[in-house]
Amino acid sequence: MLKKVAGVVVSVAPMAAIAAGPDMSGLTGAVDFGTVTTAVLSIAGLLAVVYVAVKGAQIGLAMLKK
Repeated sequence: MLKKVAGVVVSVAPMAAIAAGPDMSGLTGAVDFGTVTTAVLSIAGLLAVVYVAVKGAQIGLAMLKK
């Protein structure tokens, strides 16, 4: 009986360690996500401006063709 209990404890203990996951606070603490977010939003804004300009040019050219 003691061998079975020991076997269960030995097989369950590693699962608890895996479920906790690795500690990545050292890596994520070194990155300032404020500047990354600003950069991503500025690039998205630039792409939106280009898309609106192209769409506006298409509409303008379509009006000239009529």
